[in-house]
Amino acid sequence: RDFDVRYCQDGKAGLQAFHEFNPDICLLDIMMPEKDGFTLAQEIRRTDSTTPIIFLTARSQTVDVVKGFEIGGNDYIKKPFSIEELIVRIKARLTEPTVTMKMDDDNFLFQIGNYQFDHKKQTLQLRGQTTKLTHREAEILKLLCINKNQVVERALVLKKVWGDDNFFNARSMDVFITKLRKHLQGDPKVEIMNVRGIGYKMIH
Repeated sequence: RDFDVRYCQDGKAGLQAFHEFNPDICLLDIMMPEKDGFTLAQEIRRTDSTTPIIFLTARSQTVDVVKGFEIGGNDYIKKPFSIEELIVRIKARLTEPTVTMKMDDDNFLFQIGNYQFDHKKQTLQLRGQTTKLTHREAEILKLLCINKNQVVERALVLKKVWGDDNFFNARSMDVFITKLRKHLQGDPKVEIMNVRGIGYKMIH
């Protein structure tokens, strides 16, 4: 079928093969010995945020599907499936355009659900009520706005806003994300999602 495949019998061998062969796509069975598919995906995402990951599983619980996407999976195929379906899914992922995270934008006024965000004034407005943001809150929120519905990589945000992605700055960023969620809780359609092992995504 014109694919060069590396088959591994367990998750530990899968991680080694990933680093050795740098594949274009990963198919991970959730129920693997040594290291399950979720754990393997998390370890891959620590160093690679772009290679597509498709989970293969006989488990159909919604919680498993959600977990797969939260840790950075791109697609999910339930067993049993046909080879034709698998190939279609693989080709669809391989032909998707690569989305590059924007680091800046000339805009300074943003609509976030029912909120109006003024980056220059560092303010959020909702139904006449104004919330003053700190400098770093405003910087993080702007990055989330200009990358709406896309994953904002944690390490890149840390380097842009803090200038360094060390552990202490990373903990500080978690606090700022929590504060932003509280500022935006007046509109239930606005959500800052954790994308485990990668960063955050704002949807509205």
